Amino acid sequence: MKRFYVIVNPVSGRGAGEHAIPRVEESLRAAGLDHVLVRTERPWHAADLAQQASVDGFDVVVTVGGDGTANEVLNGLMQAKAARGHCAVMGVLSVGRGNDFAFGVGVPRELDAAIRTLASGRTRTIDVGRAVGGDFPQGRYFGNGVGIGFDTVVGFEAQKLRHLHGFMAYLVGALKTIFLYFEAPLVRIELDGRAITQRALMVSIMNGRRMGGGFLMAPNGQPDDGLLDLCIAAQISRRAVLRLMPRFMKGTQGSHPAITTERASRVTITAEEGTLPAHSDGETLCTAGKRLDVELLAKQIEIIVAAEDGNS
Repeated sequence: MKRFYVIVNPVSGRGAGEHAIPRVEESLRAAGLDHVLVRTERPWHAADLAQQASVDGFDVVVTVGGDGTANEVLNGLMQAKAARGHCAVMGVLSVGRGNDFAFGVGVPRELDAAIRTLASGRTRTIDVGRAVGGDFPQGRYFGNGVGIGFDTVVGFEAQKLRHLHGFMAYLVGALKTIFLYFEAPLVRIELDGRAITQRALMVSIMNGRRMGGGFLMAPNGQPDDGLLDLCIAAQISRRAVLRLMPRFMKGTQGSHPAITTERASRVTITAEEGTLPAHSDGETLCTAGKRLDVELLAKQIEIIVAAEDGNS
């Protein structure tokens, strides 16, 4: 019988993680899943727990939280793999705000459906990105994407909105950011040997499809195709940003003249003027960095997914 190690971030979703524990445990028992459940107690604790659980021989390590918790678990599994050549399978139960990683890989948002997915055991093997720079000169792995510029500041603002949750927090954060972050840095973007130099209000480097709970930065992205999808927004007026936002919600921004889309396996971004606020799966990489090196590592982590998105 497979053994599941379940890592819960009790403060995820402003307490939704702790609130979900009785339901999660009851559902896991009802599904006949042999499990151990632990709570995180500090930043990066989920990464340490996931790494040790993989070393200890658990078959599946399950993250219960949002994108930040999933990112830490992913990092722990990748560290275990780097040390031992293999790691546990990853499972996801979403109780956070954005849950963009789960959306991108094909895990249901609703908790009961996600637990049925765990019980099914169907998996796919996904690519994993790695960003080096800013506060992480040693590198940090990501499953969904790296955001640079406007969308990073949106995330900072969304976290300040204590009475809003999920997509609405990001939407209000985006409206505030239009007036807070508007001077686009001059950046040099190197893509698999090619280079683009321009003022960029935002650069999204995606392994998944969505950020902020509803903004489709890479509407056709797939986390197992061996390539990163880039969405680059040029310097535009505040009014133009407002007009673009509905396109990002629909995933139709690619046809706008201010938007450039690219695909690459390796990306280097350097601020020639200004700085780079950046995040990785919603977690801060830097608030004023000068250079980021991003690469995609193909076929790294096996993850349990819904039937229509997985491989038996």
